[in-house]
Amino acid sequence: METTADSMKDVILRLKRVAGQVEGLTRMIEREEECSRIITQFQAAKAALDNTFSLVLQRNLQQCLNRDDLKSVEKILKLISKH
Repeated sequence: METTADSMKDVILRLKRVAGQVEGLTRMIEREEECSRIITQFQAAKAALDNTFSLVLQRNLQQCLNRDDLKSVEKILKLISKH
C-alpha cells in the first residue's frame, strides 16, 4: 500500500516532469520549431498535467470519504464543477 509520503513524492515528481515539458515547449517556440512538433508537445504536457490532476483529485476524494468528511467532498465537487 502506498503511503501518503510516497503519494506526495509521486505527485511532485509528476509535476516536475510537466515543468520540464513546459520549459521544453518554451524553447521550441523561441526557436520557432515546426508547428506540429510544438502542438504534439503541448498535448503531451496537457495530458501529463490532466493525469496528475486526476490522481490528486482521486486521492483527496478517497481520503475525505475514508474520514466520512462529506463537507470536504462537496467543496471539491463544487470546485471541479466550475470548469
